[in-house]
Amino acid sequence: MAHFESSAELDALVGHVVVLDLKSSYVCLGTLEVIDPLFFVVIDADLHDFRDSSATREVYVYDSARLGIRRNRARVLVRRDEVVALTRFADIAES
Repeated sequence: MAHFESSAELDALVGHVVVLDLKSSYVCLGTLEVIDPLFFVVIDADLHDFRDSSATREVYVYDSARLGIRRNRARVLVRRDEVVALTRFADIAES
């Protein structure tokens, strides 16, 4: 297994509801349970594919912050190398 360095800022997000913006047409919202060298493990998750939606990423995430997460996965593993941004759900800006 590859060496894996921890980050205090990243570790502080474990147990919090987060938004993972992916390189692809997906976004994942849910509680960050585990961080390992290859994956972010998210529970009570909404894994949303924007190819199946008319909403933009920003509108979908903002609506989820206002209306609640639409859980469609009990647990999902998201490849760390696919994530371009990781945000605490509580930090979603209202506009």
